Amino acid sequence: MSALVGVDGCRAGWIAVVGEAAGAGEVRVFPAFAALLAALPDNAMVAVDMPIGLPERIGGGGRGPEQAARRHLGDRQSSVFAIPSRAAVYAPDYRAACAAALATSDPPRKVSRQSFALFARIREIDALMTRALEARVFEVHPELAFWRLNGGRAMMTPKKIKGRVNPRGIAERRDLLASLGLARPILDREPPRGAAIDDLVDACACFMIARRIAAGLARPFPDPPRMTEAGARMAIWA
Repeated sequence: MSALVGVDGCRAGWIAVVGEAAGAGEVRVFPAFAALLAALPDNAMVAVDMPIGLPERIGGGGRGPEQAARRHLGDRQSSVFAIPSRAAVYAPDYRAACAAALATSDPPRKVSRQSFALFARIREIDALMTRALEARVFEVHPELAFWRLNGGRAMMTPKKIKGRVNPRGIAERRDLLASLGLARPILDREPPRGAAIDDLVDACACFMIARRIAAGLARPFPDPPRMTEAGARMAIWA
């Protein structure tokens, strides 16, 4: 059985929950996504909370994956940021990103500050992706993951309120993951230095989707996946 890995971005880089089908066994932080891949077996199944696949132009609501995911999330849909075009993601600064986004979206739309904060991490993965990596590196969104793991019901409470961790939201998600067999010592541990508790919980949710992907149970949103003009897959898996 290949290693299963759930990954989320964090202040220090990337937090990874690593294990096998029987359960997660290790939590690590990596400074770069390339370092994460280099440390894993070549057949590791990776589910990462970061957009993969950048189109040249964008319609209303962002890429197809964002639009498909939001339909299921109710009050949690605001956690799914609209990702702009490749040109905007690769722009050198926020002002240039907004200009590129306006020029490549219909209707024209600027970039939010929250989306812009993700661009460096998106570029990390985009620079590494190949057709071979598409077979084992999958885009995941934690709130869609929790929706799937919760029997098709969005979480009742947010993980954060006004930018601060919400203990009730964290507890709700921890309890769900524990009910599905994820070990409490992983869920309840202090996050590693450079990561926050919500990063750890989200990486755990991604790990559970990696397990679904490995078992052939996960489905893409949208289904079938969209493709970029260059032929790269665009889908959120859950």
